[in-house]
Amino acid sequence: MYRFGIPNTIITDNGTQFDGKKFRELCDKYGINNYYATPAYPQTKVQTEAVNKIIKHNLKAKLAAKKGSWAEKLPQVLWAYRTIEKSSTGETPYSMAFGAEAVIPVETSFSSPRVQLFQPELNIDMLKCGLDELEERRERAQIRNVAYQQRAARYYNSHVCERKFTLSDLVLKRVNPGTRDKAAGSLVDKWEGPYQITSIAGHGVYRITREGFSELPRPCNAQYLKIYYL
Repeated sequence: MYRFGIPNTIITDNGTQFDGKKFRELCDKYGINNYYATPAYPQTKVQTEAVNKIIKHNLKAKLAAKKGSWAEKLPQVLWAYRTIEKSSTGETPYSMAFGAEAVIPVETSFSSPRVQLFQPELNIDMLKCGLDELEERRERAQIRNVAYQQRAARYYNSHVCERKFTLSDLVLKRVNPGTRDKAAGSLVDKWEGPYQITSIAGHGVYRITREGFSELPRPCNAQYLKIYYL
């Protein structure tokens, strides 16, 4: 908040640090809309997970066998991510935030034209022009990003079969690996239930309950459900 201001919306996981009274009061105080992602389904935080995936991939390539030093390499990986043009927007994240491209270290070592020809007064004028045009650049980047996402969605939808359930359907729920009985080893059941679909919480997200128990506190994604056959 001190670096980037107060956001309109925050999407978090279901960790206690985000679901606690103090965090909710903070959001209410500043008018922040707080939404929770579906448990064990990071795809609901699409943008965050997409960025994290790229960062993890680049960290692995950077670290090689020295996995324990990831914290030291993280700033370098983040710098690379922020200064490389993205195919989805045609812009770098840095330029979308500040209205100009960053001066990278190699430009100071080999004196690129913009370093050699740098003039303070002219630079200030150009920065002002860049900031004036920033909103227009962001709009163009947003249009390109939407088109990119539509192409990706069409490709994905043509290769996936969506699971759909109706109210009162009996389903089995995949057991979370973190809660499995490790003593049972490979013999432990991978599915539990049956549960009953009680309501539809969103696209591909359902609320379920088990006979004799109350409704589960968090909705479940269809990816972790399957029809129970009597």
